[in-house]
Amino acid sequence: MTAEEKLKRLRQLLKEMESLVLAYSGGVDSTFLLKVAADTLKDRVLAVTARSPTYPEREYINAMKIAQGFKVKFHSLFTDELLQPEFVRNSSDRCYYCKQQLFTKLKEIARREHLKWVADGSNFDDRTDFRPGRKAAAELGVRSPLDEVRLAKEEIRMLSRKLGLLTWDKPSLACLASRVPYGISLTREILEIINQAEEFMRSMGLGQVRVRHHEKIARIEVEPADMEKVIYYREKIAAKLKSLGYTYIVLDLEGYRPGSLNLVLN
Repeated sequence: MTAEEKLKRLRQLLKEMESLVLAYSGGVDSTFLLKVAADTLKDRVLAVTARSPTYPEREYINAMKIAQGFKVKFHSLFTDELLQPEFVRNSSDRCYYCKQQLFTKLKEIARREHLKWVADGSNFDDRTDFRPGRKAAAELGVRSPLDEVRLAKEEIRMLSRKLGLLTWDKPSLACLASRVPYGISLTREILEIINQAEEFMRSMGLGQVRVRHHEKIARIEVEPADMEKVIYYREKIAAKLKSLGYTYIVLDLEGYRPGSLNLVLN
């Protein structure tokens, strides 16, 4: 089945759903889903973006602007996962507790606004990744329309480009906690250090970047094509990251790959 045929199925699925609250991050997948849902359901879709210590504030602002541009109803929701002991403990099922809290709140909003479903932007490729949050979605009856019609990431990027969405080539998003190895307790200070480190590197023209926080070691992941740029700016990068408290600054020669901290799981 072609991507265009899957898009047609998606529109039909959304019509059948009738109305929804969308967990909206402003990333590639949820922006594409929001656009199609807005075109299909009009005022029967509500985008809700969480503001949290685990995401940079600029992502919230960008999400709000995009939703406003689509002329859909938009709400913000404050969540603080650092108040959850299970999340702070940072075990391998950390994401389950985060999503459980978020989806529970979204279901309350859906009931209050008389909207039929809660949905997220999970795509078909996410089935092959380690995502404990999907368990929370299943338990709470959250729908994943992109996954249901089997739309993969590259298809979503291609269709986003055809629809004129500026997010079509946006680097993948992930919460800041995903930079911290399991077993290291999460704190607001650690998340802010990671955020500052990555913002600094983006200011040098690096797109897809992760600073993995191995306590005193900062392990940098970028696309292989950007490694030369990291080497060129190595002195500035090292100085900045050391000022944030790291002792050793290393570049991962395998480059960026999502969920690299999951490699320790068996």
